[in-house]
Amino acid sequence: MTDIQDIPHTARRHGRFRRVQLLLLLVLIIYLLAAYLALPVFWTHYEHQKWLADLPMVTRTAQGIPGDPMNIGLIGDRADVICAMHEAGWYPADPITLKSSIEIVGSVLLDRPYKDAPVSNLFYLGRREDLAFEKPIGTSADRRNHVRYWKVLDQGEEKRPVWLGSATLDRSVGVSHYTGAVTHHIDADLDAERARLTGDLEAAGMVTAKYQVTGIGPTLAGRNGGGDRYYTDGEIWVLRLVEACRKHDGPVEAIPSPAVTEFKDQLWHAVVNAIGH
Repeated sequence: MTDIQDIPHTARRHGRFRRVQLLLLLVLIIYLLAAYLALPVFWTHYEHQKWLADLPMVTRTAQGIPGDPMNIGLIGDRADVICAMHEAGWYPADPITLKSSIEIVGSVLLDRPYKDAPVSNLFYLGRREDLAFEKPIGTSADRRNHVRYWKVLDQGEEKRPVWLGSATLDRSVGVSHYTGAVTHHIDADLDAERARLTGDLEAAGMVTAKYQVTGIGPTLAGRNGGGDRYYTDGEIWVLRLVEACRKHDGPVEAIPSPAVTEFKDQLWHAVVNAIGH
């Protein structure tokens, strides 16, 4: 039985609890407005390649399901891209044919090399990839680094063609969570794969300068066309390639992003590390 003298104390305690709840709700609302409405406006930036601002930043599957997001960009003509990827140790992917399909199945089941195994088609701006490359991991085609590229501008800020690409790491072969089709499952950390590809191109002397433009934006729990989870800071690293395959011996020029974007990137990495990604 509650003593009548305890009623005011209980009421005050409930009142404080209610105020704390309201304060937490207010903080949550402010956070949601800032994170999803206000701040993205400030850290969205295309100053180095303004014609990309109106383009979508996610690919699509043949069924129209959102696929892998864009996370890499290249500046150069088709020959520049092919030469750079070759020098960086990446192989052009074979087209999908009956023969190549049988070969990739044999590679996975028998654990034998297939360094230029085909990749499934993804679509962007209504067309499948213009170029696809991969870098094997081990002997089987079930694990590999791979990237698809689309030429999106005939002439960008540098008066050269602009390509957008989606680089991911295939970690295993399995079944799509959405369609039930056999597919590769990707590793969730898209930024690590982007860093691996840019590092390979820079180490090969194929890059003269690099900068960021906004891609899909910060994403902690994205899903690709096979239902695989991914996370990314949402930036696209654009690499200015050498011309005519002439290697660049000096340091790569890193063109800075706006201060608010650099702050966002630092905040992003702190959050990712804090939650154990």
